[in-house]
Amino acid sequence: MGQIQFTHVPKAVKTSGVWIDGLYVGYLSELGGSKRIRLLPGDHEIVVRQAGYGDFSSRATIEPGKILDIPVEMQRDERFQLPEPKTRAEIKLSVRPDRAGVFLDDNYVGHVDEFGGIGRGMLVSPGKHRIKIALSGYKAFETEINLLPRQKFALKTQLVDGSINDADPLIRTERTPELHARSAETEANEQRK
Repeated sequence: MGQIQFTHVPKAVKTSGVWIDGLYVGYLSELGGSKRIRLLPGDHEIVVRQAGYGDFSSRATIEPGKILDIPVEMQRDERFQLPEPKTRAEIKLSVRPDRAGVFLDDNYVGHVDEFGGIGRGMLVSPGKHRIKIALSGYKAFETEINLLPRQKFALKTQLVDGSINDADPLIRTERTPELHARSAETEANEQRK
């Protein structure tokens, strides 16, 4: 096994979600320091996402017994706009496990723990929104809400245990063609057995 660790992570993006080979594995600040990610040797695709920033993407070749530093550089997305302060609504989350990814209208916005507790909530524009909370090994929770201006909404739930095969499409992205081809080849070999 080899390892990766994220370096030069700006404070503003420490809550960014991390996808490895198309699967959400957690957020940057929980995957740092002594909690390096162990991977099988070979090529892997690493993607880091954060609301208000463009995706950071990197291909990494993991060597056995080595630690690979991946410096994270994220650029602000100029198209991103915060909701109007006079009309924005607030969503508070109380969900277990609190490391699950949160998606608002099919866009990753952070993890559950960021949007719960005193003085912490997700600020959104009024209107209809889809919320999805997902983590590998659990069945995704999904709901639709319609918020009025300045409304405060609390969402409380616990994700139901599931299987890695239950992974929601938002936390399991399409793999690159060569990785996808390799998995199709592996599947064909298993079917022959």
